[in-house]
Amino acid sequence: MTKPKLIIFGDPKRRYAAEAVDDFVQFATAKAEIIANCFRSPDKSGVDVLKEADFAVVFGGDGTILSTARELSEADVPVIGVNVGKLGFLAQFSAAELKQLFARITSDKSLIEKRMILACVIESNGSEKFGSTAINDVVIAAGAPFNMVELKVTVQGQSLAGCTSDGIIISTPTGSTAYNLSAGGPILSADLSAIVITPLCPHSLSFRPIVINADSILEIQPVRVNKDTTINLDGQVSHKLAVGDVVKVQRHHGSFLVVNNPVRTQWDTLAGKLNWAEKPKYNK
Repeated sequence: MTKPKLIIFGDPKRRYAAEAVDDFVQFATAKAEIIANCFRSPDKSGVDVLKEADFAVVFGGDGTILSTARELSEADVPVIGVNVGKLGFLAQFSAAELKQLFARITSDKSLIEKRMILACVIESNGSEKFGSTAINDVVIAAGAPFNMVELKVTVQGQSLAGCTSDGIIISTPTGSTAYNLSAGGPILSADLSAIVITPLCPHSLSFRPIVINADSILEIQPVRVNKDTTINLDGQVSHKLAVGDVVKVQRHHGSFLVVNNPVRTQWDTLAGKLNWAEKPKYNK
């Protein structure tokens, strides 16, 4: 039987990451071919190496998963997320579960889930000045001096709304349980193809989050912004925004391939990590 080819990523700043990586490498030596250990040798994470891998094993928290997934979006490499962070919503496996379930998660293709991601560009005077991808969300935040900003939003060239608010969140289904959820947006099943638009503290009683078709092209034109109004992708990649810019957000041609934990569902994770649908505390 052919051994799975693995590439390892991780966050060295995580307290237990180095220990977890070293323990896994020792465990996997006879069971897999580790073609690159980017935790120990970051310079080996080239595109050619990525395309050779069957799986990327990522040790860290959700932030580590997000940054790695953006790097892997062009390579179609499934991500096995190992939680050595705090919450671990995307990092679905503990270090112990990774070893216990290793044979199954590297052979059972039904555990691989394809999730959509977003492409975001900023154009100014007809030319592109910024572009990147987002796994969770594209967020426009008001920034200092923290006055409300005014944004004109169009979908497929049709005017959607004028948004006077503290900003706006454009979320994927994967990101629906992140900032979008905290801002009052809906929870979407992670395998859906859809885009969520959620205003941040809108100056309106009736501007509620909406869900649009994943193939829609969304444009946001800043009408009034602050000195430090910023667009943030996954809370990790950012760029200043100015009046006259045009933000275009649409489905990216690549995907985020995630290996799901076979011993728990998305809904188990929601309940276990975020206390979703928890019952009231009845008196006995």
